[in-house]
Amino acid sequence: MELHHSKHHQTYITNLNAALKKQAEAVHASDITTQVSLQQAIRFNAGGHINHSLFWQNLAPTSSSDAKLSAAPNLVKHIKTTWGDEDKFREAFKAALLGIQGSGWGWLVKTETGTEQRLSIVTTKDQDPPVGGEVPILGVDMWEHAYYLQYLNGKPAYVDNIWNVINWKTAEERYLGARADAFKVLKASI
Repeated sequence: MELHHSKHHQTYITNLNAALKKQAEAVHASDITTQVSLQQAIRFNAGGHINHSLFWQNLAPTSSSDAKLSAAPNLVKHIKTTWGDEDKFREAFKAALLGIQGSGWGWLVKTETGTEQRLSIVTTKDQDPPVGGEVPILGVDMWEHAYYLQYLNGKPAYVDNIWNVINWKTAEERYLGARADAFKVLKASI
């Protein structure tokens, strides 16, 4: 994970900052063509930064009390209401993760309509973050760089073992909070 954090995530930040600088210059010069041409780089690298920032907070050492399901009593209750029990939830999440073709992310998200809260599992392609109004509770990186050094092509083992390091305390905080609360990590990191 150190290489993942220090190299891969840092590259998204570096490339995002470079693209934003070019965009500011293009805006200042009223260069619409350059502004449009930078949109994909900004989207991809911003997504990589957002997703990884959320991902790092989703992890905790196995020995930490934050990595225990008991750190998320309200979320676990809703998971049980939605999927029946924790094992069925993990099976559904695993199926979604292993169903991603190519690179992407798997997310447990909360959506709110009126007074009702709903949990669902969604996947996003490449570095697209969950941006449809959902609150990202936890995300799992399914790019090869996330698992290949340790698991080679053993994606199922990576998915099975990621549960050992999920930071359930952070997941509980995101579950209880609003969308802006989940994304507060981003304010200080670009």
